[in-house]
Amino acid sequence: MNKEKCSKCNICEKYTYRTEEEKKNITKRLNIIEGQIRGIKQMICDDRYCDDVLTQLSAVNKAIESLENTILENHIRNCVNRELKHGNDDIINEVMELFKRLR
Repeated sequence: MNKEKCSKCNICEKYTYRTEEEKKNITKRLNIIEGQIRGIKQMICDDRYCDDVLTQLSAVNKAIESLENTILENHIRNCVNRELKHGNDDIINEVMELFKRLR
């Protein structure tokens, strides 16, 4: 289980445990997104029509948003739930700030 210091206080250890299956699925989705980005770069080099490039950019945005929502759901169901069970109500403020950054 990988643990790293949180960026706010550099004392506590925040981490998210992910199963090998979750890591595999997330990595697979990121690899697809990475491939889409490479494809868009090639489209620019090939002077492809703007509409086609914009359509592909929209597809990348949707793929990233979908992955973001998956990770956010996991965060709320697991990390936030765990913190609330341990009496850490400050996690609510953290989640509110997260929503502000994401939207």
